[in-house]
Amino acid sequence: MTSATVAATGKWTATGNMPAAAGWYGQHDNAIVLSGTKVLVMGGADGSAAALTRAAVYDHATKTWTATGSLQTSRRLFTATRLADGKVLVAGGISGTAQFPAPGLAAAEIYDPETGTWTSTGSMRIARWGHCAVLVGDKVLVAGGTTMRSAQSVKALHSAELFDPHTGTWTETAPMTDARSGHPALVLANGRVLVVGGTLPTARDEDTALAYCELFDPTAGTWSPTGALLAPRSGHQATVLSSGGAVLVTGGRAPGGPGDGTFDPFSRAGAELYLQDTGRWTAAPDMPGGRALHRAVRLGTTRVLVVGGSDGAGDDVGYASAAVFDFTTRSWSTVSGLSTGRFAFAAAPLSDKLVLVAGGVVRSGLAAARPDVQDLTATSEVFDVDAAVTS
Repeated sequence: MTSATVAATGKWTATGNMPAAAGWYGQHDNAIVLSGTKVLVMGGADGSAAALTRAAVYDHATKTWTATGSLQTSRRLFTATRLADGKVLVAGGISGTAQFPAPGLAAAEIYDPETGTWTSTGSMRIARWGHCAVLVGDKVLVAGGTTMRSAQSVKALHSAELFDPHTGTWTETAPMTDARSGHPALVLANGRVLVVGGTLPTARDEDTALAYCELFDPTAGTWSPTGALLAPRSGHQATVLSSGGAVLVTGGRAPGGPGDGTFDPFSRAGAELYLQDTGRWTAAPDMPGGRALHRAVRLGTTRVLVVGGSDGAGDDVGYASAAVFDFTTRSWSTVSGLSTGRFAFAAAPLSDKLVLVAGGVVRSGLAAARPDVQDLTATSEVFDVDAAVTS
């Protein structure tokens, strides 16, 4: 289904450059809000897909970026999770250059915003990248991801682990029903963790998207299947809405042939809604345009900003367009676009109406100045959903 669009509203304002450019391709390697005005970004990849150690903090009170302590281990496709005490746990990922297959990391480390330093903590039981990580109570649940299958191949994981920040140790918990990688995970209002879609590697440069979803019950320590997406998705986003009782899923990479002999080269424009009370997905109105490798950030409890992205192809230019979904009216509205189009970037909410976007890939492949090196940006912008647009 489709929905009409309206004149663009809201406003983006440039807010300085990060100390260095980087790109982030994971679901859970995103920026972390440290406090009401400060945001941490760390690691990621450079234009040649080599992992980075750099970290920086943005302070919205002063509109400035400052380099902070570097990671002890370079990493991309890791997970970053804010702990209950305000520190940040980073776990797993890929280190070094873009070799295949990557050995992956089991190592984890913790950032202390008071000192601006990273400290090693206990390693995960299994090295993994592309996994999910969410705070459940005072522990961190990590599940799935990719690891080495052999010297020539990789595989997706079922396994899950729990990190206890009080002891710095990881404990194995029940495995997921389905192995998966590149999947978002969210904590619902009832305390359960919803895992949405993802991929299964099928060859060196190929994977298949999943529609299957499942729930983790922290009390029982078990996983159970829940309603499947209406369409398999990878490179998508999932956002909790309505005080945690609903989830919006948007976009994803090109689905391939739809079965009628035609081929759709573009990313999914479709969106879906999940309600925890029914455990089912239903179609939401289509976005104004399809996209993958974008970011979706909640504005308050009922709205979501979807911004940037690409069509998931190897030769691409980052999208500048943005749209806002209103859960109350089940409708999309077009909002002002980024000054610099980008995909695989970082984004974080600064308030119920402000969103920070930073870094990312501007052009890749044949669209870039060099086909073997992606063009990155160090720029950042802040979106104000209530600001008036002036010409």
